[in-house]
Amino acid sequence: MNQKKNIYCLTPIYNDWESFAVLVQEISFLKQNFSAYDFFIVAVNDGSTEDISEDFDYKNIPATVLNLKINIGHQRAIAVGLQYIYNEVFDYDFVVVMDSDGEDKPQDIKELINKAEQEQEKKIIFAQRKKRQESTFFKIGYFFYKYLFYFLTGQKISFGNFSVIPKKLLSKVVHQNNIWNHYSGGIIQSKIPFEKVLLDRGKRYKGVSKMNFNSLIVYGLSSISVYFDFLSIRILRYSLYGIGICTISVLYILYQKLFTDNAIPGWASSLTLIILGIILQLFSVTLVVLLLQLSSRKNINSPNSEIYLDFIEGKTVSVFV
Repeated sequence: MNQKKNIYCLTPIYNDWESFAVLVQEISFLKQNFSAYDFFIVAVNDGSTEDISEDFDYKNIPATVLNLKINIGHQRAIAVGLQYIYNEVFDYDFVVVMDSDGEDKPQDIKELINKAEQEQEKKIIFAQRKKRQESTFFKIGYFFYKYLFYFLTGQKISFGNFSVIPKKLLSKVVHQNNIWNHYSGGIIQSKIPFEKVLLDRGKRYKGVSKMNFNSLIVYGLSSISVYFDFLSIRILRYSLYGIGICTISVLYILYQKLFTDNAIPGWASSLTLIILGIILQLFSVTLVVLLLQLSSRKNINSPNSEIYLDFIEGKTVSVFV
């Protein structure tokens, strides 16, 4: 008889305990239907202003709630949870990163784990969305975000946080500083092997999604910031292209003024001054980006897998029913 595999479901929560209750119930159903797996929950309470009920029903699912001192945001809450599991949980086979609101369907965990096992647990498996439930306005924003990300970084991103991390890869993940800004972007940038599975996005259990257009902008900027090295090189390249085009334009204007009869009095001087102003601005941008890049490479922090201890308030609250 094969030993059960332990699956730790990690989910950040901010004032969404009603949805969390439904999630616990859904995971309880999974535990009953898939005898080969044993499920555990690590919920990161991201500085919620509403407390979880003292008689909260965990449906016989062993659960640990990490209460953070302050609200640090969705992505950093995930990083705290991953480091907690890595340092304080020893008997696990997979870590599932998911939202608590139902948009990441617990029923899809089995498919993600199957894919991870097919890959011999050598890759992180992400859920790539083939159908989304958000508004048309949000979908348009997300469409432009994906292509802006590709334009600025040269990488494609078509998935969010919903993923399965095999135990052997968790060490590589928690030592990545970039996951504190953006989990999935940090994985891509780190070159950790990953694969994708096409899955539909679920509908929210309760309430209204907190991911609005403004949140998407912040989310997108966080993902792009992970690629500062690559982004700075791309900005430098385009700035140099712009300086080159402007220089050629100035030479063309001077040629028209000095060697042809096409020049109109006054226009050559005005255009030349305008273009020289553009060159000066591009040079300034290039210089600032170069200095920022050199500064970021000078201040290198060694990977630390125990940063999570600074954010947890008191001791971990554990509930086992």
